[in-house]
Amino acid sequence: MTTVLAIDQGTSATKAIVVDAGGEVLGLAELPVRPSYLPGGGVEQDPRELLDSVLDAGRQAVARAGVPVDAVTLANQGETVLAWDPATGTPLSPAVVWQDRRSEGICTELGGSAEHIAATTGLVLDPYFSAPKMAWLRRNVTREGVVTTSDSWIVHHLTGEFVTDVATASRSLVTRLDDGEWDPELLELFGLGTEPLPRIVSSDEVAGHTSAFGGHVPVAGLVVDQQAALLAENCLRAGEAKCTFGTGAFLLANTGASAARSTAGLAASIAWRVRGETSYCFDGQVYTAASAVRWLQDLGLVRTAADLDAVAAGDAEGVLCVPALAGLAAPWWRPDARASFSGMTLSTGPGHLVLAVLEGIAAQVAELGDLVAADLGRPLTRLRVDGGLTRSRVLMQAVADLMRIRIDVYPSQHATPMGAVALARTALDPSLSLQDAVNAWEPSTTYEPRWSADRAADFRSRWRDAVATALTQEASQ
Repeated sequence: MTTVLAIDQGTSATKAIVVDAGGEVLGLAELPVRPSYLPGGGVEQDPRELLDSVLDAGRQAVARAGVPVDAVTLANQGETVLAWDPATGTPLSPAVVWQDRRSEGICTELGGSAEHIAATTGLVLDPYFSAPKMAWLRRNVTREGVVTTSDSWIVHHLTGEFVTDVATASRSLVTRLDDGEWDPELLELFGLGTEPLPRIVSSDEVAGHTSAFGGHVPVAGLVVDQQAALLAENCLRAGEAKCTFGTGAFLLANTGASAARSTAGLAASIAWRVRGETSYCFDGQVYTAASAVRWLQDLGLVRTAADLDAVAAGDAEGVLCVPALAGLAAPWWRPDARASFSGMTLSTGPGHLVLAVLEGIAAQVAELGDLVAADLGRPLTRLRVDGGLTRSRVLMQAVADLMRIRIDVYPSQHATPMGAVALARTALDPSLSLQDAVNAWEPSTTYEPRWSADRAADFRSRWRDAVATALTQEASQ
């Protein structure tokens, strides 16, 4: 029997679950971590708060499980970075969150190399990815220590090792997509050529050992949070796709063993590497999903996310929202984009605004679905979804209506840590296939489109016009 402690260190919370060999959750703990949103597009977190949340949530989950664990695994934010002292583990900067846009100027400077970067890495040159933020920290905060993604720092505190996983590395803009190794030329381009870099480990590799949660156990199955959810939702074959609705919304589609580059403006990255074989994925991002809901809460339009469906109007009555509160990703890749509402009248109330935000999130996901279909050469027929906002029936129905496909809701709120558990199992048992390591599941809820094709097409056309207007206004300012 293998019992795994899986820690999902996310943007707004750290979740820890203890899972037995049959997939049953024996213990659970979740602690909030709140980013600071700064003027000028800055988004930061306190590294110590992140580490404390990992240690505290993990220990609470193990205590509640009442059993020792055989391994620890970690899913991480992917593109959040910080500088730290490798001798002491002391942070030398805030953690600069994946939503942070302050490295936009660095990306602009490197615009002439954008095509080369895309061809090498599969990624779009954008502040979302980690290397521009690493370069920004070096220019503006400190030249001391090392600068890495947050997973390397956390794993160092757990094990003393200096590592990152191949999926996280592939999100950096300085890693070759074809072989998942650091690229010296790109590192020089970003001014990171002399930086000590963590060793890149496979998804089924034991990265080190830790005594932080009792015993002395392996740390294995390291992975990016979104790729972990893709695995947990059993998207193991090319063309299978999922969307996680967390702080942002992230649609990923498995592309199999092909390191294909997107021709539609999506990012291409490594999903996982198991048994020496690499699987790839296309992904698109909606930068603000739950963070847009939190914005609604801060404005007093809803009390909690659980109130969304009760407050949302039955019809937005022409109100449209482009919820670009942290810029727009694919297909626009406009970090400078700003949110907008249009179509409002004196009769517009809070319910119309709440519904417009939810429909705006759904519209961005639908755009991503179209891009994935263009790259795959065939339309999606099913989308698997997970994350806290899947509790909103209004949002999920809007996704089904605008994408015109079936939406299957993952039956627990633990897709990301469950994916990491599967990878840890493969690390501990070399005879276990990846398919067998993933727990089978059936959707808790399924949504089918209710809107007619014409109504969906009309909404999406009007919403795209609203995006074009918002971008034009931003460009003119």
